[in-house]
Amino acid sequence: MRYLVLFSLLFLTSLISKGQDICIGSEELCVIQFNASFNTANGVDWCGDLTDCSTSDVDIMKNSDLQKQYKIVVVPTILILDDGKEVARFQANIMMTMEATKEEVQETIDEIIMSDF
Repeated sequence: MRYLVLFSLLFLTSLISKGQDICIGSEELCVIQFNASFNTANGVDWCGDLTDCSTSDVDIMKNSDLQKQYKIVVVPTILILDDGKEVARFQANIMMTMEATKEEVQETIDEIIMSDF
């Protein structure tokens, strides 16, 4: 049991040291932008401006485990998680640019919030 606790603490420490402050597993509404260091020019810079949610950015080159877990096949990809479960996905086109607008993503967030009432 002692080894299990020690292993768990080491695992959590390694996640924190990698900068994994993302809201996966959170009970709040969360928007995550998955991108890669080779595609920063096509990143979405308005995610942080979204309201009524928390936001995070994940570099799939540094976090390949999250890329696999969320089946990210193109970057950028924006996921909306509610209570830790994916409820919406916006993916880039073949040119690796996001076609979804801030207004479309915010509208989806607003719809999710309203559906909880």
